[in-house]
Amino acid sequence: MYRETALVGGETYHIFNRGAHKGEIFTCRDDYERFLVLLYLANSSTSLHLSNILKKYGGLSLISIFEGEEVDQSLVEIYAYCLMPNHFHLVIKPLAEHSLPLFMKKLATAYSMYFNTKYEHSGVVFQGPYKSKHVGEEAYFRYIFSYVHLNALDLVDPGWKVHGCKDIRKARDFFNSYRYSSFPDYSIGERLERKILSFEHAPPFLKEMNDLEELFKYLEQGQSLIQ
Repeated sequence: MYRETALVGGETYHIFNRGAHKGEIFTCRDDYERFLVLLYLANSSTSLHLSNILKKYGGLSLISIFEGEEVDQSLVEIYAYCLMPNHFHLVIKPLAEHSLPLFMKKLATAYSMYFNTKYEHSGVVFQGPYKSKHVGEEAYFRYIFSYVHLNALDLVDPGWKVHGCKDIRKARDFFNSYRYSSFPDYSIGERLERKILSFEHAPPFLKEMNDLEELFKYLEQGQSLIQ
């Protein structure tokens, strides 16, 4: 599914990367929150001076940065994301030809520095360059939106891709409370983390895809798009 794609400004892409040697890149709440904050702060034409920002919020939750900081979001529009212990997914539109590589470089560099320092790790954190897949027609967009968010179901129902979802009510409760995915921003309303998204610029059909059964439906329908 994943292949190198020529990146064009104004087009939408599914971006994916995992930890080097399939190792975990998020091991605790602080790791996830650091990456979420970086998704927001790196989306700016100005340089990222994270150490200065962190000093302002010393002792407070990283999530408070969403409330206190404003960025111009001039590099990309982010429509969806999902963080998993050893990988992440983004649905993203660069606003200019070179803005996506710049954004991803800022994101990966800042997180790698944090990870290597915290865990006394040396070497690369991510498994090579990020992978990209162009998202064109609406049908494929709906599929990718579903695919990205439903990834998190592996955490509570590891065999669902084979036997189907065992308990829709339990799954819905999980998705609405899983803080490291953008699904709650579409399903239950505004939260501080929604500032990561270009929610007001998202295609209207994405804002309507806020029901779990609908995600499953489009995932099933979309399988034919990648045959």
